[in-house]
Amino acid sequence: MSRQALFAGLVFDEYDRPLQAGFIGTDPAYIMDDAGFLRHIPAEQIDRVILNEMKKMIQGNEGFLSEQAAKMMGTDDLFSKAMIENQLKHIDKQFEMLFEVGIPEDMRAYLGMSGFKVKVDYHGQVLEVHSGGGSGDEGGGDE
Repeated sequence: MSRQALFAGLVFDEYDRPLQAGFIGTDPAYIMDDAGFLRHIPAEQIDRVILNEMKKMIQGNEGFLSEQAAKMMGTDDLFSKAMIENQLKHIDKQFEMLFEVGIPEDMRAYLGMSGFKVKVDYHGQVLEVHSGGGSGDEGGGDE
């Protein structure tokens, strides 16, 4: 069970209104204003769909992504690339850790500035995932 809404500030309703992050008891939730009625949607339900879409974007591109990440970190050596690529290949473990520690505020801000955005309906179904680079992802399919 997650301790916080991972994508707080990046999840919007069908009308492009941001969802607030809050809690249902101790469980994190996204809060949607549905004509004055505040719907609380369990955050993990939405967050897992988003992470699955991110995984689809990463799969098959681990080599390229690890090379670019190593360059950005200034550690453009063979061992750094291999370590990053291994982490990308086992991304599910990294995602589970995110549920424990969360996504840092500055990383969420960066995602927002780069155009990352998620739209959900009032049932909490993910309608679109905009990765920031291209068009939206309708209905949870591949980009």
